Formats: sequence, structure tokens, C-alpha cells
Amino acid sequence: MTRRLIACGLLVLASVTACGTRTPDNASQTLPTAPSTPSSTASSSSSAPATDNPGAAAGGVARCGPATLKGEITPTDAGAGNRYGKFVVTNTGSAPCTLNGYSGFQLENGSGAVPTKLERKADPGPATLTLAPGAKASANLHWSVVPAGGEPVEGACQPEPSKVAAIPPNETAPLSVPWTLGPVCSGGRIEISAFYAS
Repeated sequence: MTRRLIACGLLVLASVTACGTRTPDNASQTLPTAPSTPSSTASSSSSAPATDNPGAAAGGVARCGPATLKGEITPTDAGAGNRYGKFVVTNTGSAPCTLNGYSGFQLENGSGAVPTKLERKADPGPATLTLAPGAKASANLHWSVVPAGGEPVEGACQPEPSKVAAIPPNETAPLSVPWTLGPVCSGGRIEISAFYAS
């Protein structure tokens, strides 16, 4: 009887020891994959705010959207068929908001969309701006009034726009901005910079 108990005890001890050696082996196999999952999740979650909401990572400030921005287009210079202007937005909200990047920009008139070819310029490039209530940001614009390609040389080179549908960076809805600066030639080609403080 005593021998049976000792034998059973040895079997139980052997199985516990065997289970104990399996557990560390399994743990060492899963350890390399377990830390990589949280770190990849952390890196994707830390990079997501920089793309989707630049201000969220730096204090939780909301993006400037079409509901809080008022826009205007002001001419700045002209010469040799070139026109220059600024797309200026003002934070009309009661709290600060952030802008980072380029605006969408579609010329329109009473009939709908007017040909627009937007080209982003890197000077100045994107930078996170925090606009206090009443503060402004600007984007530089450049376009031509000289007909190009098959555009007519008599009369307007393109349909004349009366407004712009401008989408703030990282947003999907536009704000409507009046355009009073005539037609845009070269198929509606407009160069635009990123927003900067103004």
C-alpha cells in the first residue's frame, strides 16, 4: 500500500513537473508575439491622431471645420497674365481649433462645377496651427489668365466661377466662399500652399 502511494506521488510529481516545463516553453514561444501586438497597436494609435486630428495629440483641440470657419479670397498681386491671392479662413467659433495641411478647392458657378486643377505647393508646407477664436490662417494662391491649349483667346478662357467649394484639411464637407476674380485659364489650374498663420 505504501509503495503504491509513493508510486502515485512520484507520478503526480512527474506530471506536475512536466506541465511546469511545458508552461515556460509555451510562454517563451508566445512572449515574442505578445509584446509586438501592443507596440504595433500603440504606434498605429499614436500615428492616427497626427493624420486625422493633429491637435488631438497636443491637448485635444478639435479640428477647424466648415461649421466654425469663414472664408474669403483676397487678391494680392497681378502681372504678365499671372494672378496671386490668398484664401483666408477665420475661426468664428468660441473655442480654439487646429488646421494642418491643404484645403480642397473647387471652382463653381450657378451651373455647378467649373474646371479646376488644384496643384499643391510646398512653400509653405503643412504645419499644425492652433487658431484662437477670431484668429486667421491663409493659403497662397496662384493662377493664370492667359489662355492655354485649345482655350479661346477671345472672351473667357473658361466658364467664370462665382464661388469656391473649399474643404478644410482632413474634413469632408466644404464651406462656400465667394470668387470675384474672373476666369481661371489653363483648364482651371490653381496652385495652393498649405495654411499658415496670418
